[in-house]
Amino acid sequence: MALPKLETPVYTLNLPSTDEEIKFRPFLVKEQKRLMMAQESDSTTETIDAITRLINDCTFNKLDGNKIAMFDAEYVFLQVRSKSVGSKVELNITCPDDKKTKVPHTLDLDEINVAMFDDHTNEVQLTENIKVIFKYPLLSTFAAYSTKSSTADMMFKLIEECIDEVHFKEEITNRVDMSSKELTEFIESLSTDQFMQMTKFFETMPRLRHKIEVKNPKTEVTSEVMLEGIQSFLV
Repeated sequence: MALPKLETPVYTLNLPSTDEEIKFRPFLVKEQKRLMMAQESDSTTETIDAITRLINDCTFNKLDGNKIAMFDAEYVFLQVRSKSVGSKVELNITCPDDKKTKVPHTLDLDEINVAMFDDHTNEVQLTENIKVIFKYPLLSTFAAYSTKSSTADMMFKLIEECIDEVHFKEEITNRVDMSSKELTEFIESLSTDQFMQMTKFFETMPRLRHKIEVKNPKTEVTSEVMLEGIQSFLV
């Protein structure tokens, strides 16, 4: 006699970037095992690979975790995790006032949303005739550049990776037609002000964001803590 097949519930979410309704299921034990093994390896690359595979599987291959924007992938993963093992997560938050005391905080993942900023745009007008169009970084993009020796180096690489088009008057050059050398020379030729305009794309792009209050039991000071990025919501 064959063993019975277990039914898995199906839920829906709205993708932050497009508001498209996406069906998804909780992850199964085999997928949870894969994720736990990746986290235990302390390898960012393995963890990102496990998360992207989980997104593919749990959305019935409707979404490709290797191709959707980082903030979409993070949001989908949190929604899947919430329906799989529960929405409550126990975090240890470092108090900002003394930067050393840790306090426990129970976080509800169902309350986490992607923050959108009114002044955000993926178009940067560098001069009257030159405009740059950005594409959003992927989970794998940040994993690849998070180990760079400096913040400036990481930002330089992110800009190079995420430039999608360069417009010069009526001429449009697509990313596929740009060599790495050409991109490097283009970015290095920017003025400081123009470089800052480029970095604003990353500073204001949508992201997982949630504000909490913590009270330091030693100093009795209550502080606000802003949690950002998927790493802030997982243990």
